[in-house]
Amino acid sequence: MSEKKRKILVTSALPYANGPIHIGHLVEYIQTDIWVRFQRLRGHQVIYIGADDAHGTPIMIKAESENITPEQLIAQINTEHQSDFQRFYISFDNYYSTHSPENKELSETIYNRAKENDNIEKRTIKQAFDDVKKMFLPDRMIRGICPKCKAEDQYGDNCENCGSTYAPTELIEPRSTLSDSTPILKESEHYFFDLPAYEDFLKEWTKQPKLLQKEIRNKLEEWFSTGLQQWDISRDAPYFGFAIPDTDNQKYFYVWVDAPIGYFASFKNYCQNNPNLNIDFEQWINADSDTEMHHFIGKDIIYFHSLFWPAMLKAANFRLPTQIHAHGFLTVNGQKMSKSKGTFIRAKTWLEHLDPEPLRYTFASRLNARVEDLDLDLEEFEQKFNGDVVGKVVNIASRCSGFLQRFFDNKLCALDEQGEQLLTTCLSIQDTIANHYENKEYAMAVREIMNIADQVNQYVNHYQPWKIAKQIESKNDPKLATLQAILSACIHSFYSLIIYLQPILPNLTKTSQNYLNIKNISWDNLQSPILPTDHQLNLFSPLTERLKKEDINTMIEAEKS
Repeated sequence: MSEKKRKILVTSALPYANGPIHIGHLVEYIQTDIWVRFQRLRGHQVIYIGADDAHGTPIMIKAESENITPEQLIAQINTEHQSDFQRFYISFDNYYSTHSPENKELSETIYNRAKENDNIEKRTIKQAFDDVKKMFLPDRMIRGICPKCKAEDQYGDNCENCGSTYAPTELIEPRSTLSDSTPILKESEHYFFDLPAYEDFLKEWTKQPKLLQKEIRNKLEEWFSTGLQQWDISRDAPYFGFAIPDTDNQKYFYVWVDAPIGYFASFKNYCQNNPNLNIDFEQWINADSDTEMHHFIGKDIIYFHSLFWPAMLKAANFRLPTQIHAHGFLTVNGQKMSKSKGTFIRAKTWLEHLDPEPLRYTFASRLNARVEDLDLDLEEFEQKFNGDVVGKVVNIASRCSGFLQRFFDNKLCALDEQGEQLLTTCLSIQDTIANHYENKEYAMAVREIMNIADQVNQYVNHYQPWKIAKQIESKNDPKLATLQAILSACIHSFYSLIIYLQPILPNLTKTSQNYLNIKNISWDNLQSPILPTDHQLNLFSPLTERLKKEDINTMIEAEKS
């Protein structure tokens, strides 16, 4: 892997600002955060930005139902989202909102540049209208049967079952989610982005070998084979969002126009708020930038990120994504999350009953680079964390700490030949682990790390320091040197495991650093010897807690109520 220091802008998809974060959302944010933390550990410059997706009719309607303004609603939700993310150790550099002056400016810039390129067209269309509520319906407020696969209860713009996108007018047996009435068709003038004008560019661009996963490229081939259609980028008033220039506040940008632009807006806000960092916003986002931009998204929004978004960027002469990382959905106990079963678990509820790191570890132990759904088995999850993190990794430090304190005042010593061999084994996998993290093969990284943890515990079992300790008769006993060398080798090895696990378990890393008496860690610390001779440890205290089945059950019951 190249040692050249990279400049990397990283985004996760923007959660909608009308509801809480739940563990299904957290698959993506934890996946992204692990990758971000790994890149930082390697010494690269990484800026991880996020924001709430704060526009659209659903925001406006929910605010009205709560008798508050949309601005008050999105501010309240933003505070809740940021709290949940922080407590799950999601390490955003900046978390913002799409309802911002930066986003308004950038949205208008991209729109105007597309317009200058003759990529914007106006035409009158027939649109779904709720005659009971007297308003045009956004796509997500129409439900019906998918015209492609015939799955029931699908949205008006795309099918969660087959991934197809379509116009709301194509939906079979449509109904308004506001009044449960059948929408009527009503004429309205709309603005369209000429996506077909970029079809040849998109076909060529999406062939880049590392840009997309194989499953995504295959899906794009299906969409290309049916031909791309012009994209309706406008919505009628009343609407909470940005008015399209020169439309007298009667037409607004469709939420999927300004939502991805919110990535740039949050980044610009970060640059403005941190002038001491001297980050050139324009240099990072211009078309010939030498920086990287990575998007982590769910498989349900591939169409927007691999077609609409890059086409708009191309039209505006901005930089294109370096890589788009898509993931699958979360199931719990093999089924879709369910409120009645207590498995639709909000982040807040989780945090009221459980530590966040077991979830981070369990997700990591199952995540790979493919677009696969991930299952959280709550019983297996308990066994996994307790068996691996507590029983294997933390166990190394806890088994050694008492002897180190009792006999050696918590001081280490130089390693003997057997200790050097053990540490060499631990350090030998660092390139393999780095490649797994880089390629998002977290499950493979976890398996390698736990295999090394097993070998360290086998080393402890083989040399049995507790037996040696029982045989020590005086301060001059030569067996003391043997015991200290064994314990020191284990602590060195434990430290290497903590470095490997830092992207997944940042809080365990923090508590371990305190015990190890180390201020900062980086990938460069993986050198032999990993700790100085005569290094002084701090007093040992529990580094993490075991999961308890009763706490998991209490959380499930809390979500049922």
